[in-house]
Amino acid sequence: MNKQGAESLSKRTTWEKAILVAVKTGATKEAEFNSSLQELAGLAEAAGAKVVATLTQARDKPHAATYIGKGKLQELEHLLAEKEPELLIFDSELSPTQLRKLEDKLQIKIVDRTLLILDIFGQRARSREGLLQVELASLEYRLPRLTGIGKEMSRLGAGIGTRGAGEQKLELDRRHIRSRIREIKRQMEKLEKTRELHKKQRHRAGYQVISLVGYTNAGKSSLFNALCQVAHSSGQPQVEANRRLFQTLDTTTRKIKLDSHYEVLITDTVGFIQNLPHHLVAAFRSTLEEAVAADLLLHVVDLADPAYLDKIKVVEGVLEELGAEKERIMPVFNKVDLLAGISPIQAPPNYVSARTGQGIEELLGQIKNRLEAIS
Repeated sequence: MNKQGAESLSKRTTWEKAILVAVKTGATKEAEFNSSLQELAGLAEAAGAKVVATLTQARDKPHAATYIGKGKLQELEHLLAEKEPELLIFDSELSPTQLRKLEDKLQIKIVDRTLLILDIFGQRARSREGLLQVELASLEYRLPRLTGIGKEMSRLGAGIGTRGAGEQKLELDRRHIRSRIREIKRQMEKLEKTRELHKKQRHRAGYQVISLVGYTNAGKSSLFNALCQVAHSSGQPQVEANRRLFQTLDTTTRKIKLDSHYEVLITDTVGFIQNLPHHLVAAFRSTLEEAVAADLLLHVVDLADPAYLDKIKVVEGVLEELGAEKERIMPVFNKVDLLAGISPIQAPPNYVSARTGQGIEELLGQIKNRLEAIS
């Protein structure tokens, strides 16, 4: 584990108190708004925050200068005095102007949805490429907001919202940061060439590749482990899997057997999320594009999630943006064991439970049939 990750984990015993702030615009459906707010609370917890209050406002669009209106801003000031949090978390990406105005007015550390996700990625990344991708996304996000964030950093020190930039100090001048961005991109180009070489070696060896994709926390890593327990030579789980959002950032690839003589490669990938920051999509684009270039994509869906249909649409939108071919996408509905009234006998063949192992053998057969059909 890198030093940065160890420090982040050690701080998880000390939670930062946070207030969530969100605007429901006229175009947003109530269920969609509530889902986004619930997800924000999950992201805050994943980053190490304890939500002590939530403030929402219905507006046609966020206020151009302060995100929320004057009356709500006063209400927020009273809430800050009552709850005494360490930070505010906004459920949208704040503009540089909004961030500066809010910091000047409220005198508290402010984190928007984008910076919150960057912070989580900063905690989770382990590989050299993952660390570079997160640092690049973080610096490109912070560069136009440098004045406000730099002031907050020097006054309040470490915590949520400070981990994504790696070792770089935000007080560094813009020229130095732009130089660092160019250096990261140069290093990533080298890593991309190495990955392309490995890809060619796999093709020469004749291996087909399967990628697990899906919404974060759909159970991709658990399914990866379940498949490896049945079809990998070790018979053991291969990656860490739990209910934390964005548990997987760095891709993991293993060789599995679909039958006694049919071997393929299977890859676990980073999860998707609604409003995934474009800085992260750009930084991880080469990794994501390699994932969707696989021979078969298993789109893992949490069937027990009440909002699973909306999350399917989010993932399908990202896959379409990345150029994934629809005929190479195979939906796999996970967590069927959490649904009442569906017995293993009644369940369709693509209904599985990574936790209990239900449907895993059948899924391996489906994978084999699909790969044979497209090869």
